[in-house]
Amino acid sequence: MSLETAPAGSKSEQAYAWIRERILAHEYQPGFRLVLQTIADALDISVVPVREAIRRLEAEGLVSFERNVGARVALIDESEYVHTMQTLGLVEGLATALSSPLLHPADLDRASAVNERMHALLDDFDPHEFTRLNQEFHSVLYEPCPNPHVLDLVHRGWGRLAGIRDSTFAFVPGRATHSVDEHVEILDLIRDGADPLDIELAARRHRWRTMDAFIAARHGGEHPGS
Repeated sequence: MSLETAPAGSKSEQAYAWIRERILAHEYQPGFRLVLQTIADALDISVVPVREAIRRLEAEGLVSFERNVGARVALIDESEYVHTMQTLGLVEGLATALSSPLLHPADLDRASAVNERMHALLDDFDPHEFTRLNQEFHSVLYEPCPNPHVLDLVHRGWGRLAGIRDSTFAFVPGRATHSVDEHVEILDLIRDGADPLDIELAARRHRWRTMDAFIAARHGGEHPGS
């Protein structure tokens, strides 16, 4: 029996359960766009009960609405994401600054090459591959950190981040262009032998701008550089 022939009043509930199951199973990843008509066609119902189901999921925090885009699978725990990004900005910025005197020209060339690959993705955007390359870029810059405790905190932060979201750039693809440009700025600071504090602050601001762009997009606001 299709949902269309199910008893009246049950279609929204069944659509809710169907979508929610796929979100919790990560079949619909964070950032995945929920197209009402596509879901309705899959369930053989109209879009009305699907819309009702998505509104219910939004109230639970599993779905968010983005202006001019529509419904997307939301980050499961926004506060955890913010806390993780704030902390990662601090420790990764410090690790990058401590690493900077130990980075060789070959290391910076490698990071630059990764950033070029990220730039090449902008025209045919793949948020998951972009995120993978983003982590590779930053790891080149922070892995030589001579303080093992700071480096451990960076690794923990990235691990925690991977556990609470698939890709921030799936929510805010417009942030990707700014991110690539900021990578160039960080590399230039390191190549020029800038004060470690300037490098630390640039890396920290870079991380926090991504966080701010995500929060602004999630709540329908605007943020510089988002």
